[in-house]
Amino acid sequence: MSQAPLPRRLLAEFLGSLLLAALVIGSGIAAQTLSPGATGLELFENAAATAAGLFAIILMFGPVSGGHFNPVVSFADAALGGISWRDAAAYLPAQVAGCVAGAVTANLMFARAVVSISAKHRATPGHFLGEVVATAGLLLVIFALARTGRSRAAPAAVGAYIGAAYFFTSSTSFANPAITIGRMFSDTFAGIAPSSAPAYIAAQIAGGAVGLLIIKLLYPRITPDEAATAVVPHLATGADHDGQPHPDGAPRRDRPGGAGTANARSKQSPASGPTR
Repeated sequence: MSQAPLPRRLLAEFLGSLLLAALVIGSGIAAQTLSPGATGLELFENAAATAAGLFAIILMFGPVSGGHFNPVVSFADAALGGISWRDAAAYLPAQVAGCVAGAVTANLMFARAVVSISAKHRATPGHFLGEVVATAGLLLVIFALARTGRSRAAPAAVGAYIGAAYFFTSSTSFANPAITIGRMFSDTFAGIAPSSAPAYIAAQIAGGAVGLLIIKLLYPRITPDEAATAVVPHLATGADHDGQPHPDGAPRRDRPGGAGTANARSKQSPASGPTR
């Protein structure tokens, strides 16, 4: 199974993580501005924007890198053989840097300080359990779809799950160490205090381990080729109907005199001539 060159995948992970953090933090700032004092409505607006935006971001960058934007997803994929451990390790700094850059971008878009360290303390036993549940559930959504050949539905499913988990988990479903780090740099609705981040990250790692265990129990025969389609299939090359490779996995349109036309003509009987 061929993948895009690693630098292209790292760029996709960086840009996707940047947009994800800008989306989460920016929609939180907008929600506070539009609905001041109405915490439930603010959370609904933040969750709805995140769910819809995550769907779009995975569609944008997933065909290049898989659309992980999350170290837990990348290392789970490596554990299942979908990507190499070396690539998963390379994804991590791209994802973290992207989320930090996204926090800065959101701050600037709303005329806030470039960096403002969050003072929002979130670390409680309930929040810890919420992050374990949120992260384990996220992995189950992704790899259940990969195992059953439904990865094309992953952008919508992941967005829907995260949007729902904003409400059914006490932690509002960070489920991602990179975004947890990024959200420290914005003292806004979606921020998290640096003192709370280690507990969240530990819970996310624990949730990743729990999720992997459940995946192995439910789908013991998941293969590396199936894992490689997570979050969405991402091949560097594909093939036309004539079996010739084409770049970026995009179908090539046959042009007059092109390879598709030549191939079709070569299959005609010499006596038959072109079909009219």
